[in-house]
Amino acid sequence: WINVDGPLTEDFPGVDTVDKLFTHVARLYGDKPALGTRELLEIYEEKQPNGRIFEKWVLGNYSWQTFAEIHEKIGRIASGLKSIVENGCRAVIFSETRADWFITAFSLFRINVPVVTVYATLGEEAIAQAINETEATLLITSAELLSKIAVIGKKCPTLRSLVYFRPVHFSKKIATVDIVKQQFRNVVSLDELEAHTNTVSEVSPAGRNDTAMIMYTSGTTGAAKGVILTHYNIVSSVAGLGAGIPIISHTDIYIGYLPLAHILEFAAELTCMTRGCRVGYSSPLTLHDRGAKIKPGTHGDCWALRPTIMAAVPAIMDRIFKAISDEVASAPRLMQELFRLNYERKRARYQEGYCSPFLDRIVFKRIRRLLGGKLRGVLSGGAALNPETQRFMNICMCCPVIQGYGLTETCAAVSIADVNDLSTGTVGPPVRCSRILLREWSEGGYTPFNDPPQGEVLVSGSNISPGYWKQPEKTAEDFVVIDGVRYFATGDIGEFREDGSLRIIDRKKDLVKLQHGEYVSLAKIETALLNCPLIDNICCYGDSLSSYLIALVVPNKKHLTEMAEQVDLSH
Repeated sequence: WINVDGPLTEDFPGVDTVDKLFTHVARLYGDKPALGTRELLEIYEEKQPNGRIFEKWVLGNYSWQTFAEIHEKIGRIASGLKSIVENGCRAVIFSETRADWFITAFSLFRINVPVVTVYATLGEEAIAQAINETEATLLITSAELLSKIAVIGKKCPTLRSLVYFRPVHFSKKIATVDIVKQQFRNVVSLDELEAHTNTVSEVSPAGRNDTAMIMYTSGTTGAAKGVILTHYNIVSSVAGLGAGIPIISHTDIYIGYLPLAHILEFAAELTCMTRGCRVGYSSPLTLHDRGAKIKPGTHGDCWALRPTIMAAVPAIMDRIFKAISDEVASAPRLMQELFRLNYERKRARYQEGYCSPFLDRIVFKRIRRLLGGKLRGVLSGGAALNPETQRFMNICMCCPVIQGYGLTETCAAVSIADVNDLSTGTVGPPVRCSRILLREWSEGGYTPFNDPPQGEVLVSGSNISPGYWKQPEKTAEDFVVIDGVRYFATGDIGEFREDGSLRIIDRKKDLVKLQHGEYVSLAKIETALLNCPLIDNICCYGDSLSSYLIALVVPNKKHLTEMAEQVDLSH
């Protein structure tokens, strides 16, 4: 299966590396605002009933850097980096999502230093694994994470240099700098690197097939793997994604809060910027007015930024869905009934293809304000989105909520649902840089000869990774050649509908054969049970020696307490 518009030829003429792509974009959009960050004005400490202290922030307005300013800054930082890196080295970025992360990554691309990405939430052992496997000599982090580095540094003998970002709040002292200086040959701040004169060539020595990134996956199916992405993998992916989401324009504002170490966020930000879209940075704890780090009475990032485009993982949307449901449930009975009637009315009209501007203004405007009130598109990725959550967000946020499908190994790009598709559960047709093949899995009963066609999703295209870092056996297992074409075997079970759109219906590793011989989909059961208000999270498990499943459940404390009171339970 391929896109009806055919394979993408060349969306960015003469551009075959990531640094050339940003140079191309900077010339197009020059003085237009590109990256925005809110200033942290004050930090308050709030004592909890259990004695713990939580920080609460007061944030100011967004301040912006233009495309031209960022392009110039990349040159200066790259010049500074050249003085502390050697040819053939690799650099690890271990930091929260922020403008400095993006700018530093592109500074490394400029001098052809591959970027190794790890999540800021990872434990010390996982971070050390990524550093040692890639034999990185340079570590880039934020001032807030230096205490972790003081411990990790001793476990990573190849590290020689450290670059750190300034603290988020100007009053914060960097207490551990003196400790890490004893472990590294060079310890410098990003501000010091930026003070260098721009002496590097605007054209990077990188070639299209050179390694641009080694992205460590979150390890959901075992130990974390380093996925190699070349420069042209990324350029192809961005071109395909841009063609698949044609609604993005230079007037849009994207809110970036997911980890940049995840291919979804990195590809989304870069795709938006190639269309001249502004990117304002946030975090899951400051996203909206009720964010865990937002001081009561002050505003979250969505209120300040008013984004028009955002990406979200299902876990975030499930939280928003439950938060809105809780707020409705706490309202007087009459208001609950009015909301239900209006919701069902709009749902019926939506499924018939009609808009409901009156209901949007009167009923759903307040809910829409939760995410700034200006959203006109939400892209969900990273995992399967519950159809009920998708429809709920569609109606309450008054904008399309579309699913995309991709993996780190495909550089995020496989398929994206059409913004005009009113159905749920589909991840759309293949993007123009990808080609999809369904491979028979007879044991599970999935075959392309079924009606509709079903099978394991295999993906080929110029966006497909060369393989895993230092894991030749795993690379040979997951990347296969069929009729002379190289494919990545996703392990996901797909089904093509009559209109050419793909549905992900199962995952091979999520299917468990129980004692009675039938397969059970753990993911489907987890997705269904997550709709229960008593459950915050759940993990199902089963094996072939048992006739039943077990589930590890994280209960919702509020709803569980209310239920206990209703049945008169004190423990």
